[in-house]
Amino acid sequence: MARVTLVLPEQFFYATEITVGSSDINAGGHVGNDQMIMLLSVARNRFFDSLNINPIDLGDITMVAADLAATYRSESFLNDVLHFELGFMDFNKYGVDMMFRVSKAGGELVVLAKTGFVFINKETKQVAAIPSLFINNLPAEYRP
Repeated sequence: MARVTLVLPEQFFYATEITVGSSDINAGGHVGNDQMIMLLSVARNRFFDSLNINPIDLGDITMVAADLAATYRSESFLNDVLHFELGFMDFNKYGVDMMFRVSKAGGELVVLAKTGFVFINKETKQVAAIPSLFINNLPAEYRP
């Protein structure tokens, strides 16, 4: 079976930590795939909050997930402190890939993930150029 291969950005620009809670654990006793996706969303939302960006309300534009890929390297368990690092890759006229590296407090890699985002005009429901409201709120060194 072919495995997903993810290329990481040269540098990650944001990091946050999340402690695995009991609601994140599945019947197998570890963080399930569905909950890891939720934890990635929490990390992403913290990043946007830190920049005062609301990705679903960028004027008449909204940002939506177009795809998601993840490769799991190890399990995570109740009370593990997970370190989430975020970075951007592959900016284009209409979107960007957000890359994640998640490791345990001791440095053990848990998951690498990518979420591709596209910008959509709320009224026309058509793909739209990345709004300046989004770009201008990114730190200058991370803008396309």
